[in-house]
Amino acid sequence: MSKPILFTGAGVALITPMHPDGRINFEKYRELIDYQIENGTDAIISIGTTGEAPTLEDNEHLEALRVAIEHTNGRVPVIAGTGSNNTEHSVYMSKEAKAMGADGLLSVTPYYNKTSQQGLIAHYSRIAGAVDLPIILYNVPSRTGVNIQPKTVAELYKIPNIVALKQASGNLSETAQIAALCDITLYSGNDDQIVPILSLGGKGVISVLSNVLPQETHDMCEAWFNGDWKRSLDLQLEWLELANALFMDVNPISVKEAMNQMGFDVGECRLPLAPMSADAKQKMADVLRRYSLV
Repeated sequence: MSKPILFTGAGVALITPMHPDGRINFEKYRELIDYQIENGTDAIISIGTTGEAPTLEDNEHLEALRVAIEHTNGRVPVIAGTGSNNTEHSVYMSKEAKAMGADGLLSVTPYYNKTSQQGLIAHYSRIAGAVDLPIILYNVPSRTGVNIQPKTVAELYKIPNIVALKQASGNLSETAQIAALCDITLYSGNDDQIVPILSLGGKGVISVLSNVLPQETHDMCEAWFNGDWKRSLDLQLEWLELANALFMDVNPISVKEAMNQMGFDVGECRLPLAPMSADAKQKMADVLRRYSLV
C-alpha cells in the first residue's frame, strides 16, 4: 500500500535547552531550530526521549511542541513526540499535537508497565484511530523493556496512518525481517547504524548526532540517495567515534555536555539525569578536540 513519507534524510531528535533553574529555555529552543534548518536538517522531532519528555509536565511538553511548530513555520516537517505508557494519555497528547499543526507523531512503545505484542497492537490501534496524523512507531527496547517483533510491525502497518518505524533496537537481523515483511518506512534510531539501515531500504535517521552535526548527518543520507554509497559509508565511519561518545552516558546527558562544550549553552538535564563526571567530561572534550569541534 502507498503511504506518505514524512521525510527523507536526517531528522534531528532535538534536545530541550534549559535555564539554570530548570525551566525550558524557549529562546534557545528557537535558536536551535533555526540552526538545524539552516544546516540541512530534514525534520524536527520535538520532545522525544532526547528532548527529555519523561520529566516535562504536560503544559511544558505542549508549549515546546507549539513553539517548535510555530517557529519552524513549515520549513521542514515537525514530528511531535507524544508516546507514553498510558494509552489514553498518548491519545490526549496526540490530539493536542494534531490541533497545533504537527506533521506527524513519534510514539514510543509503552515502558515500565510494558505489554504483550497483542497489547502493542491494541495500544497503537487506539492512538491511530483517534488521530488522523501519520504515526512513526518508536522501538527502543533498551529503554522500554518492550521489543516490537517483526510480525507485529507488519500487522500494525496494515493500519492506514501507521507509516514508519524508528528502529533503535540495534538488531539488524530483525530490521531485515521487517523490511521483508512489509513496506513500512524505516528510520535508524541509532547513529552508528545509519548506513546499515539505509542499505535495508531505510529512508533516513532520527538522530542524536544531528544536534551537533546537522549538515554532516544530512550529507551522509543525501550521499546514499544520490548513489554515492562510498561517501555515505565514509561519513558513517568518519563520525562513528563521536556518535558513540554521545552515548557514553545516558542520552541526552552526553549530547547536552557536548553542545555546552561547543558553546551552544543548552543547560543541564533535569533530574534524575545527573551531569557527567569530571573524567567523562574530559573524555568528551578529547573527542570533540580530535574532530576540531572545540
